[in-house]
Amino acid sequence: MRIRGMGEKAQQAHIRAIKDFAAFLKRPPDAATPEELHAYQLYMTDTGITPTTFNACIVALRFFFGMTCGREDMKRYMQFRSQPRKLPVVFSVEEVSDLLMAAPGRVSNTARRSASPTGPA
Repeated sequence: MRIRGMGEKAQQAHIRAIKDFAAFLKRPPDAATPEELHAYQLYMTDTGITPTTFNACIVALRFFFGMTCGREDMKRYMQFRSQPRKLPVVFSVEEVSDLLMAAPGRVSNTARRSASPTGPA
């Protein structure tokens, strides 16, 4: 891991992720099957691990199987999780009008008149 340029914290996180996987399996992780890997991913999802932590574990497992064990084939059984997108805040016509009414100045007067629900005065 040091040859790859990983920092100390990244190395510790990778080791912790592999230890957690071994604890789940109750045996050494280097002989894990695709079914066990799939079960572990379901376990992580069911226990409520955030997508960020889940993806960090997947990165560690990909490194472990690909670089340490030479089992590149296991990578195709690992799926990253996407984070749910937050919807943008959308103001109602009344909220926009209130916001413009609170703003001082000449430009604001023009904006207030044009943003009025009844149209420009």
